Amino acid sequence: MIMKTPLLSPSLLSADFSDLSHAFSLIEKEKAGAVHIDVMDGQFVPQITYGQPVIRSLRKCTNLPFDVHLMVEKPENMVESFAEAGADWITFHLESTVHADRLIHKIHDLGKKAGISIVPSTPVSMLQEVLADVDLVLVMTVNPGFGGQKILPRCVDKIRTLCELRKEAGYSYKVSVDGGVNEHTLQTVLDAGADIIVSGSAFFNGCLNWGAHS
Repeated sequence: MIMKTPLLSPSLLSADFSDLSHAFSLIEKEKAGAVHIDVMDGQFVPQITYGQPVIRSLRKCTNLPFDVHLMVEKPENMVESFAEAGADWITFHLESTVHADRLIHKIHDLGKKAGISIVPSTPVSMLQEVLADVDLVLVMTVNPGFGGQKILPRCVDKIRTLCELRKEAGYSYKVSVDGGVNEHTLQTVLDAGADIIVSGSAFFNGCLNWGAHS
């Protein structure tokens, strides 16, 4: 049996914004596979973070893929500019747009990996019609908008369900998990089948113990 190696995607949301060069040094030292960048517009979620100019500047800091998570209303109006700014993977929320299928194909037409995310109140069944086309499904295990929250245990079942659906249908998407992943919950989400681990507070506070799983 071949054991898969999970991929770590540290979230810059919990980094020290006054010293992002140090954040990137730590990310590369810990052999992360990507950098998770949360884009918040103050509408879909309460906070506002950073936009295209910041991502364009950060692109010079690393060659790692940029895993850009659009927590915004009407992401269809933004994907092209984020692709141009340096995003490699672009993930949007099912809840934030009417035409999810169209947007997935638009992201692919831009030469980028397309991801889709769901908040804790959205069931996996709502994704049924797009699972064949996405590259990544991001399961939010907290209500999005703030770092440092505790994982919602019921959301872990969504990871298992997505892995089962993938196997049954022969799909190829990766399952990513974001929210409350720390040294106490990491093994739980890995056991559920998560391929990509997004971690912010725990990673930057040195409380993830990633080396034991990589």
